Amino acid sequence: MDIPSYLIKQTKTINKALDGFLPKKTEYPKTLHEAMRYSVFSGGKRIRPVFVLEACTAVGGDRKKVLPAACAVEFIHNYSLIHDDLPCMDDDDLRRGQKTCHKKFNEETALLAGDALLTLAFRVLSTVPKASSAEGFKRQLISASWIAEAIGSRGMVGGQAVDLECQDKDIELPTIDYINMHKTGSLIAVCLRVGAYLGGGSKAEVQALFRYGKYVGLLFQIVDDIIDREGYAKSVGVPEARKQAEELLSKATKELVKFGRKSLILNQIADFILTRNY
Repeated sequence: MDIPSYLIKQTKTINKALDGFLPKKTEYPKTLHEAMRYSVFSGGKRIRPVFVLEACTAVGGDRKKVLPAACAVEFIHNYSLIHDDLPCMDDDDLRRGQKTCHKKFNEETALLAGDALLTLAFRVLSTVPKASSAEGFKRQLISASWIAEAIGSRGMVGGQAVDLECQDKDIELPTIDYINMHKTGSLIAVCLRVGAYLGGGSKAEVQALFRYGKYVGLLFQIVDDIIDREGYAKSVGVPEARKQAEELLSKATKELVKFGRKSLILNQIADFILTRNY
């Protein structure tokens, strides 16, 4: 399967769901809601929500039931991008070829738009899945807890904090690994974990897909570093970084063997991540 085309097709479904959860830009306060929508619909491959959906498929679950969770992680991802771009963080003027949120609007609005997307994510998570049993409610609650852990001080936010502390410094490899695993890898890994769990996966299935997510999350960032010639690739050199990326791909795909053809797309996405050049 052509994965870029597949991602484009899935993006249409995901965008429709995102649109349904977001406040309309005409709803008061208009500027805030316009900023939220501007950031969410400024492009992107929607790889994180696709991971949620495909993990659900791998365990034989109903994709429609986990679509709200897929939207929630995309809202979280976009909140993190808005905040990362702020002058007090990475101070970026452009993202995906367009003005960043604080450049399009202002810093105050961007900060609040990020906050609003984060809180919206947990509101959306409260609707996942349509629980009609004690087991369903338990999985819903645990999934929200896993996501909160993955994006907090022990996860994505912690990775960003260390990244900021290390600016303009020579960074040792263990610190680079920490940043990659937490700032980027943590959210990607929990997408697989939650998708599998809400899809009804067994403990062994959830753990296998969670491990796949950890490997792919690191792979994603290392390939980014190879493309940009920074971070991990700058520290160990491009050839060594490519070797590490190939090893991570091998580890990731081994975790999918037990799922057979139900994990075909996850296999192909991992291959795509390794070979992409953007």
